[in-house]
Amino acid sequence: MDLGIAGKRALVCASSKGLGRGCAEALAEAGVDLILNARRVEALEDTAATIRTAHGVDVVTVAADITTENGRKAVLGACVGVDILVTNAGGPPPGNWSDWTRDDFIAALDANMLTPIALMQALMPGMIHRGWGRVVNITSQSVKAPIATLGLSNAARTGLTGFVAGTARQVAPNGVIINNLLPGIHDTDRATSLDGGVSRAQGISMDQARANRIATIPARRYGTASDFGAMCAFLCSQHAGFIVGQNILLDGGAGNATI
Repeated sequence: MDLGIAGKRALVCASSKGLGRGCAEALAEAGVDLILNARRVEALEDTAATIRTAHGVDVVTVAADITTENGRKAVLGACVGVDILVTNAGGPPPGNWSDWTRDDFIAALDANMLTPIALMQALMPGMIHRGWGRVVNITSQSVKAPIATLGLSNAARTGLTGFVAGTARQVAPNGVIINNLLPGIHDTDRATSLDGGVSRAQGISMDQARANRIATIPARRYGTASDFGAMCAFLCSQHAGFIVGQNILLDGGAGNATI
């Protein structure tokens, strides 16, 4: 399918690996020029080189921590004529409700709620002026079905979801479409980290921890970055203009809900 976005320009955050990289690769395949951001220079440059070679699109890299004010300034300084924004940042560590402090919550809010809001506020006025734009926020399945040990993530990402719910309806008349993508378990470093925590807590092997989690997923596998990227690219396409303010769950059926 021709997504109709060749020649558009996208900022994809945390895109040197994992779900962010999957989104960047899918957009590049559709002919979108990219601004890639991640904290680690080497991984970021390797990803950029691979995408340039595979797809022939223009790729600009900005190594910075997008969750900090200085990091956002550096990234936004490279953002000229951005049509597509994909927000993404690593989730807070798991833990117990009784152990989290105010500082823990502020850090989670900064990374997973306030950073994507700041990026939208910076880039959507240009999209509105040009009469076209797409924003995809990578959040979490925990927005629909909370995960007890990920309470920091539950709280921050649900706050972002509330902001998007109202804002998406305000900017849609200007051709700017915002949606959220809610990943379940995908085969990324984050999954490895979570499985490692289960392995240590339960005294089982990593393989067993992974097998136990896979058994809870009707698709009987972890998702892949390419699965995720394909959906992101579609939501950024010309075909997604009537999908407004939605929370789209990609979890292999793990969330047991009718609606």
